[in-house]
Amino acid sequence: MPAEILINIKAQETRVAYLESGILTDLKIERKTSPTLVGSIYKGKVSRVLPGMQAAFVDIGLEKAAFLYVGDIQADGGSLEEEKPVGEGDGDTDEQPSADSSKYPPIQDLIREGQLILVQVAKDPIGTKGARITMQISLAGRFVVYLPEVKHIGVSRRIEVESERDRLRDLVSKINPSGGVIVRTAGEGAPDESLRNDIEYLDRLSKDILKAAEKKKNPGIVHSEMDVELQALRDMLNEDVVSVYVDDEEVYRKVTKFVGQLMPKYKQNVVLYQDQRPLFDLYDIDLEISRSLDRKIWLKSGGYIVIDEAEALVVIDINTGRYVGKKDLEDTILKTNLEAVKEIAHQLRIRNCGGIIIIDFIDMEKQSHKDKVMAHLTEELHKDRARTHVVSMSSLGLVEMTRKRTRPSLIKTLCNPCSYCDGKGYVKKKSTVAHEIFLELERDLMTYRHQRGNVVVHCHREVVDWIYEVEAVLLDTIEKKMSKSVAFKVEPAYHVEQYEIFTI
Repeated sequence: MPAEILINIKAQETRVAYLESGILTDLKIERKTSPTLVGSIYKGKVSRVLPGMQAAFVDIGLEKAAFLYVGDIQADGGSLEEEKPVGEGDGDTDEQPSADSSKYPPIQDLIREGQLILVQVAKDPIGTKGARITMQISLAGRFVVYLPEVKHIGVSRRIEVESERDRLRDLVSKINPSGGVIVRTAGEGAPDESLRNDIEYLDRLSKDILKAAEKKKNPGIVHSEMDVELQALRDMLNEDVVSVYVDDEEVYRKVTKFVGQLMPKYKQNVVLYQDQRPLFDLYDIDLEISRSLDRKIWLKSGGYIVIDEAEALVVIDINTGRYVGKKDLEDTILKTNLEAVKEIAHQLRIRNCGGIIIIDFIDMEKQSHKDKVMAHLTEELHKDRARTHVVSMSSLGLVEMTRKRTRPSLIKTLCNPCSYCDGKGYVKKKSTVAHEIFLELERDLMTYRHQRGNVVVHCHREVVDWIYEVEAVLLDTIEKKMSKSVAFKVEPAYHVEQYEIFTI
């Protein structure tokens, strides 16, 4: 189906949207204040080795130490075809190294504290976690991923035609690069000369990086990954894309030069957008982004899904809502679940949700309906560029899945935790805070009784109003036990849960 790429440039932000038939299917947002580090290569110094975790902390010159897992130190040449090159890529390889660390030598035998090593960022720092790094350096090109320090030839698992896989392997073998090569999905059907140029360019680049790394004596960056708009074009530009719109003249020149060098046949598709109407307004993309920041997403039928993004996982709940169906309950539930599947797959891509994802489908009695929903989910997730893995539906109607995460989600990119509830999503009721005050007064009853002066409680106005309107009798009882009055002082700057008790 016809596709378009829109590149919107602002002073502090770059946004890239990929649309199929006018529908937003992929979105990348990068802010100048927090650019992605994924793909960048650093000289690092091992600051701490943790044998109990088979991991290490590495100083790469950032605020937080980066995390290095033992499986990212020593590559298993036999499994590289199934490993994920750094970056988002095609989603044709596995995300995580095996949890079975026993197949690797002990980390303390591989690296030592104080050692200088060359590493690449695999995941951006998220929350309290530092960057995830790997010593298995990989450089992504248009058609291949180049592995400068490993001798290996692999082909994307999404290229399924055996004759094409053989052609690609034979071609790489004839080129005989000094490093390893994994042919990406985009390499399917690519001309021999294009693949050769891609490999030779990445080989030269890797040698320049290794030379720069040798000269660097302290932790810090050696090679930066290309800008987000160029990464997007490298990964997304294909024969389906009819137009690439860029609304900034300087970036337009950069994009045109990049496409002309890497993908010359698409150069005429790059267009400088100069209309007064904002570029993203052409397809109401800002409205779609706003919708993807909501917790509740309505379906066309009247059902809805609820997406809650926690620290370690994403939970998705499906409800029939206003949809009452036409035939019977099972039919209504099946249609809602099937409609939800498409929206969930869409939202995962737009929101860039990653890690563990739990989907709570509406309970279905018939096994055939469960199979149909799972088949539809697998089909929709196959369109995702990020690697996904789905576990079969449990007896409770829950589906566990994982989706590769390399950069923060849309919500973490565009939003901050609520400054009032500190990200909890709730605050204590006024009655709860009032009873906490009463409990503290009763707990120290004897102390207050023998102290001179009256007791003054500093707290929020809403709590004071609640006490006087609803809990006046309880307040009077406590004052009689204390043999003194309790006064309240309103503190406009206090949080509703905040209070302090003084004697004056």
